[in-house]
Parts: sequence; C-alpha cells; structure tokens
Amino acid sequence: MSDKKAVFFDADGTICDMEKGVPDSAVESIKKLVANGHQAWLCTGRSRAFVSWYLEQIPFTGIISACGATIEKDGKRLYNNERTPEIAKLSVEILRKYGLIPVMEGADYMYYDKDEYTTDVNWYTDLITESLGEKWRPICGNENCMHINKISAKKQKGCNAQQACAELSLYYDMIYHESNNFVGNTIEMVPKGCNKAVGIAAVCRIFHIAWEDTIVFGDSNNDLSMFEYAATKVAMGNASPKIKELADYVTTDMFHYGIRNGLEHLGLI
Repeated sequence: MSDKKAVFFDADGTICDMEKGVPDSAVESIKKLVANGHQAWLCTGRSRAFVSWYLEQIPFTGIISACGATIEKDGKRLYNNERTPEIAKLSVEILRKYGLIPVMEGADYMYYDKDEYTTDVNWYTDLITESLGEKWRPICGNENCMHINKISAKKQKGCNAQQACAELSLYYDMIYHESNNFVGNTIEMVPKGCNKAVGIAAVCRIFHIAWEDTIVFGDSNNDLSMFEYAATKVAMGNASPKIKELADYVTTDMFHYGIRNGLEHLGLI
C-alpha cells in the first residue's frame, strides 16, 4: 500500500451531466488530485466514441470505456473487446424483433437510426448526436460492418425485453438500471465477462497498482462491479440504493461539490 492512489471515476451522474457537462469544481478537483501525484482514470459505461469534449478536457491518466471493453492510456489504445460484425447484425435483428431500439456503441463510432432513436425515446438523444459529430453512423447501410463493444437497448411499451435478453445472453452480460434513473429504460449489453471491475483489474495489473490503492466514485448500477471490487468506494449523493449500500462514504451530488468533498474526505486534495 502506498500514499499514492489510483482513483477511477464514472462519468454520467458522477462527474458529468448529459446537458450541463462537467462542473468546474469537479475539473479543478481532479486537476489537484493529479498534481498531488495520484492517478485519475475515467471509468465509464460510454463507449470511447462517446467520450465527449467536456470529458477530454480533464487530465485523466487513462480511460476505461464501454464498461471495461476498451482501455487506453496517453492516447494509445491498449485493449478493445469488440463483437464481430455478424454478432452486431444479429443483435440488431433480435432487439427489433422483440420491440427494443438498438443503440450500438463502438470505440470509433456509435450506430443508430435517427428515425428510430428519437427524443421521444430519450430526451437527450439529440445531445448524443451533437456530441458524436462525425462519429455517428446509421445502422441502415452499415448492417454488415458495425464494430461495436456494447449495446444500449431501449425498452419500449409492449416490448419483450426478457426474451430479447435471453436470446442474446450467449454474447452479452446484461446491466439493468433503476427505473428512476435517467437511463431507466435502458438495458446495457456488454461483452460476456466484461465489466468495469475487469477493466480496473487489468489496469492495476498492467501498471502495477496495488488493490489497496484503488478508489472508485460512482452512482449507477453499471458501477456495481467496480464497487464490489475496489478497496475504497465513494457513492455520489444521487446514487442508486445498491451503490449507496456498498459505499464506504456517500458524498454530495456533482453539482454540490460531490467530487471535491469526496476527495477532501479521503485526504487526496
């Protein structure tokens, strides 16, 4: 155990908001953390293609994206767990068959059809499209050549999510979110055996970080694996009940200095 820690931060609901970006207090706190000699890793459910500019401005040591499916450090991609284009195509067909909307997430591009994935499905759909810019691709016309890490499957009224998940369980592990969360209608489908904890463990192994020096900040159910794994767990004030149950400390939400308060509580800034 050393006096220098590796801190892994979830993105949405922890250090950023889809509409408002990253609070200045969070940016400055993470800068101080790094200046004090600690490591700061982004550990997000977002695919690498959807790591927006407001996250890129933070001096992260490295990025774990797509729930552990992609790892990079210093701009170099070290690991990228992709589904084959054939599995991606099959996944779209099965999801649509059972009334779900596929949002296909890759390291270089995200794929969805704008006439299908609209603001009626998620209010922030246009914000995703704006953030992606040239990294957005339609599914239509790319059915046979999608390179994806994971899927955000959007449940709709009357869909048969249970059957869709059953048929895709050979290829993916499922993450179910709380209904009151802003992604409450989403089932995240990640490669079998892949999660944020696996990504963190790989980073620790590659860069010789002791488990005792790992700290995580998070809020939603796709953070459960890393909360079950890490030595020290900090839940945001807006976190799901399951995350708060696992936390060593519950800080305030991000817009009430949650990152700063949490890092100060741990004596890291």
